[in-house]
Amino acid sequence: MEKYEKFDKNLQPPMKVKAKRSSSKKKNWLVHHYNENGSELPVDVHSRLHSLFNQIEKEFQTLHQENVSLHERLDMMSEKYDTLVNSGVIQGLDKIQGLDKVDRAEGGHSSESADGNATVKGSKKPSASQLMSQKLKTTYKASTSRIVSSFKMPNNQGGSIYCQLVRKYLGHRDGIWEVTCRRTGQALIGTASADRTARIWNIETGQCLVSYQAHNGSVNSIRFHPTDMAVCTGSGDGSCHIWKVQLPASTEFRSRSPSSGVVDSPVGSGDDEQDDETDLGENQCVNIKVPCSQLIGHEGPVVSSDWWCNGTQICTASWDRTVKLWDVEKSSVIHTLEGHELEIMHASAHYVQKLIVTSSSDTTFRLWDFRLPSMHSVNVFQGHTDTVTSAVFTNKADHVVSGSDDRTVKVWDLKNMRSPLTTIRLDSAVNRLSLSPTQNIIAIPHDNRHVRLYDLSGNRLSRLPRRHRQGHQRIVCATSWLDDTSTKNIQLLTAGFDKQLLGWKVVF
Repeated sequence: MEKYEKFDKNLQPPMKVKAKRSSSKKKNWLVHHYNENGSELPVDVHSRLHSLFNQIEKEFQTLHQENVSLHERLDMMSEKYDTLVNSGVIQGLDKIQGLDKVDRAEGGHSSESADGNATVKGSKKPSASQLMSQKLKTTYKASTSRIVSSFKMPNNQGGSIYCQLVRKYLGHRDGIWEVTCRRTGQALIGTASADRTARIWNIETGQCLVSYQAHNGSVNSIRFHPTDMAVCTGSGDGSCHIWKVQLPASTEFRSRSPSSGVVDSPVGSGDDEQDDETDLGENQCVNIKVPCSQLIGHEGPVVSSDWWCNGTQICTASWDRTVKLWDVEKSSVIHTLEGHELEIMHASAHYVQKLIVTSSSDTTFRLWDFRLPSMHSVNVFQGHTDTVTSAVFTNKADHVVSGSDDRTVKVWDLKNMRSPLTTIRLDSAVNRLSLSPTQNIIAIPHDNRHVRLYDLSGNRLSRLPRRHRQGHQRIVCATSWLDDTSTKNIQLLTAGFDKQLLGWKVVF
């Protein structure tokens, strides 16, 4: 027993030491392999990786900024090119590429070697301009050729479309959601704004004639009656108002404000200091504060309204996911159209046929057909991957053009809903587009402040210029073509969230 006890006593200290060392070793391993962030990597390795990833992130940020800058420079070059082409300054591609021949004032002649470099004959000492020309030609010939080739635009049956800013209509104190034009009688413009007003404008003078101030929320939609001097407006207060247009006694005067012509200074930055400028000429504007009738029944904001059945009915679309058809005389609901799973963003009624097309955030647009008196049918189009912001009919009732936040515009044949006839892929989300009444040209407003013109076949025809800050400075919300062919100065109107309504001359 004494032997075993002595043996055990001799074994106990080593066992304790061993256990202590094992515990210390485990603790060191934990500290070594688990840092404060819970990672199994050593602290020094983790710090090194964190530093490297920060450097990579900074490099990507720098590249992104350079990419944005290059895109802006490319847009400026494109606008300059369009300007020079339209003015007839450019006669050939060589001048665009900067490949002008070497100045021959000193008797030198230029030729091109096999590697593409220019050499000068008959001149011992080239001038500074010759050296610069050689450098530009060698360095930028290939890249400039690719850029200039992208500038080429298809002809529209005999030539490119020429666009020029003619007039700015100033007066709204917040973003303009929609613009529309009167199709018959006196040519007028209507705008709906987030400043809770709707305005009627003189096309030629740019003067605000009428200001409607009866809504308690943002005015999201405006439409002229097909024949009468009446207007319907949809608002964020959940109602649709019908009111008569009361023009001033004299509509021939010209405004003393800058809205009577094109202004070179930027407008619509959202600053309050512009309120004084927009107040000029307000005393000549008729203010209407009481509607003729109100259509109340939606549980959410009314985002779109339109006359239907020759002005005897009105269709209204709301964020409550329903469309209501109203009897104008009785101010009562005839039908409530349901089916969209998310908010409805836009509704458009056909001028002649009993057809309505509605766009929704559920990535679909629906065609409601009431041509059969006994029943109505519904067709669902599922061709977009994001919110469908607008859909409009072409001159023919069997085609619809839809625009979406997925950066595409599609042309559909209502007889074949499986696939679109044309898909136009763009670089920015699309807002409320419009179609020209005679040429079937699509005016596409974008979130990136541009407005592009395409035909129904998907060919790009033009882009509204933005040089010298003459275009929109914020999101372009809507476009509208003038139906009055006698108005030769302005053919297209664009409205944006920069408070601006712009009139453009478009020469086909």
